Amino acid sequence: MGKPEISHHELLVLSRIPGVGPSRLRSLVTHFRGTPQIRAAGPPDLVRVDGIDRRTALSISTFFRGGTLRPAQRFADDQLRRLTIAGGRLMTFWDHDYPEHLRRIYDPPPFLFVKGVLDPLDAAAIAIVGTRNPSAYGTRTAERFAAALAGRGITVVSGLARGIDTSAHGAALQAGGRTVAIIGSGIDVMYPPENSTLAQRLSLHGAVISEFCMGAKPDAVNFPQRNRIISGMCLGTLVIETGTEGGAMITARAALDQNREVFAIPAPLTPGVRSGTNLLIREGQASLIESADDIIAELGPRLHALLPALPVPPPPPPLPLTLFEQKILEILDDRPQHIDHIAATSGFPTSEALVHLLSLEFKGIVHQLPGKLFLRG
Repeated sequence: MGKPEISHHELLVLSRIPGVGPSRLRSLVTHFRGTPQIRAAGPPDLVRVDGIDRRTALSISTFFRGGTLRPAQRFADDQLRRLTIAGGRLMTFWDHDYPEHLRRIYDPPPFLFVKGVLDPLDAAAIAIVGTRNPSAYGTRTAERFAAALAGRGITVVSGLARGIDTSAHGAALQAGGRTVAIIGSGIDVMYPPENSTLAQRLSLHGAVISEFCMGAKPDAVNFPQRNRIISGMCLGTLVIETGTEGGAMITARAALDQNREVFAIPAPLTPGVRSGTNLLIREGQASLIESADDIIAELGPRLHALLPALPVPPPPPPLPLTLFEQKILEILDDRPQHIDHIAATSGFPTSEALVHLLSLEFKGIVHQLPGKLFLRG
C-alpha cells in the first residue's frame, strides 16, 4: 500500500485527543490509511483499530463532535505558524525520509519537528554522548572521535547539550561532515541558549530534530524521552565520559534496549570518582574503544552496506610540537619510562612534565601505560 493521506493540521489535532498517545495515533493513521478517514469514523469502526477500546473510541468520536475540537484546531494552527517562522517542517512516521532505524524502535514518535534536511546516508550514524561537565581529556576525545567519524562519511548524532554534545557537533562540522541534534525542547527554543549559533550551522549541514511541540520548554522530564531518539536513530552509541548516573547512561541503556551497539572510552582511575564508561565496559554492556576504526570494525557489514564506498582518510599531517614537547620526546623511546625519571632527565617539575606528556599522548605520539609509565606510541 502507498503512503497514507495525511494532513499535518489534522495530525496535530488528533494528537490533542485525550487518551490518544503516540502509539494509538500511529495505529489510527495506519489502520484508516489517512487522517480524514479518522475524523469520519464512528465508534464501531474505531474499536477495530489495534489498541483502541470502546472508551477511547467514544472519546475520539465525541472529540470531533464536541466543544474541545476548536481549541485543538487553534493549537494546530499555532504550531504550523510557529514552524513556518522557524523555517522547519513536520516529518511524519509515514514519510519516506523518516529515519529508518528510528522507525523500528519501540514506540517511535508519530511525527517530528525538523529544521534542516535528513539525508539517506544519515542511516550510517553514530551517537556521541557524555557529561555536560567534561574534563579536558573528555573534550579532546569527543572532538577527535567526532572528526574521525565525520571524515569517514558517518553522521554524528548528539543532543546539543553543553559539554561532550557541543564538542561532538562542533568537531563534526569542522571536519566537513554531517551532524544531527535531537533536542528536548521545541526547535524554536534553543537550549542551552549559547548553542543557538551552533544549531543554526548544524541545520545547514544536517538537522535539528524534536518530538516536542513548538514553544516547548527544556523541562527535565523531556530529556530521558529525547535520549531514546538519539540512540534510536543510530547504529550505535559512543559514550565518551560520564558518571554512573545521568543522561549519557540513560542513552546507553536505551541503545541496549533497542538492540544497538554501545561503545565506551575507558576513563582514568581517579580516587573517589566512579566512571560510567568503565562501569559499562566492566558489566559487558559496552565495547572498549580506542579509535574510530574500532567502531567501524565492530559494525562491519552493517556500516559498509549503508556506505559502500566508506572512505579511508589520508594520514593526518604531523602535529606541530612545542620546544618543551620536543625536549620530552627526545628522552622517550620504545621502552617504558616512569614520569619521575622523565621529569628528572628533562629538568621539568613533575607536574609540568606530565602536562607535556599528556599533550603528546593526545597528538598520538606518546602512549601511557599503567603506573605513570610512558613510551613513544
